[in-house]
Amino acid sequence: MYCFFMKVFSLYRFVYVLLLCGLWLYSADTIFAQFPGPPETEGSTALHKDSAVFIAWVKQCTVTRGYQDIATPSLGYASAGDDTLMLGKAGDNGTVSLGDGGSVVALFDYPIRNGAGFDFAVFENAFDDRFLELAFVEVSSNGVDYVRFPAQSLMQTDTQIGPFEAVGDATKLHNLAGKYRQNYGTPFDLEELAGNPILDIQAIKYVKIIDVVGSIDPQFARYDSKNTPINDPYPTAFINGGFDIDAIGIIHENRTTDVHEESQRHHSVCMPNPASDYIQIMTLSNTVQSIELYSTLGMMSLSTTKTEFSVHFLPSGIYTAMITFDDGTVHKEHITIVR
Repeated sequence: MYCFFMKVFSLYRFVYVLLLCGLWLYSADTIFAQFPGPPETEGSTALHKDSAVFIAWVKQCTVTRGYQDIATPSLGYASAGDDTLMLGKAGDNGTVSLGDGGSVVALFDYPIRNGAGFDFAVFENAFDDRFLELAFVEVSSNGVDYVRFPAQSLMQTDTQIGPFEAVGDATKLHNLAGKYRQNYGTPFDLEELAGNPILDIQAIKYVKIIDVVGSIDPQFARYDSKNTPINDPYPTAFINGGFDIDAIGIIHENRTTDVHEESQRHHSVCMPNPASDYIQIMTLSNTVQSIELYSTLGMMSLSTTKTEFSVHFLPSGIYTAMITFDDGTVHKEHITIVR
């Protein structure tokens, strides 16, 4: 009998040890899981601005500023940097500060396509590998429906990272723009979004960058794809607060679905473009039934049945014109309104 109980005890102890080991491995995987590290370290995915992989850069953009401090709106909005400073190659012009929760929508000469490996990269101006201000990245084929890259942060969420604390760690960040220092882009692979019914990963016409506020206060926090608050320097209550976007570099582009080629196939074009006072729809065939203009936020800004109409009341920015013809076909064209 004694031997029997000893065997049973030994079996239970063995099972107990296995459970402890399993819990430890699970915890270790959660705590020590790592993503690619800083530039010039083994396994890093950071892409230098002079890399030959880049074939194009942003040509148009619309910036929506966030507050200097989302908890204190009276301080006003971030304002450092003109919108045009993020156009062109990284490091050539300057940066645009988005502020808490601010965003920018970028448009390119040709859509971005899903190729082998990474397809584009986002550049921020972090001065070292530890002071990292982060942003979500979303893409759209039509300017209305956006899909976010599944971001993840393994940074601690017990203590708020202060505005001047350089404690960021690239190995704990995934699919978040800004994980690499200035002159090094954070790359993104459209293959991760394959199969999404509202997205054509072979024709990405818009890229949206949205500042991660960085606060771990539930009232203001922003969450990753695992529903974990993302902790980065906060508050940055200055005119240059929030994510400072430098540029977006394109690695793969689709020249077969260029918006200008679409205009040719549909025998219509919006003129002038850019516009400030009025727009006229020029068409060689078919009758225009209706025209709708949508902002980069997906809101309808104008609806008309006229082929020449005023836009003087619309704010500056990039709009999507939805032109419906009498045969039921719909043509989309990008229009820039300037003041």
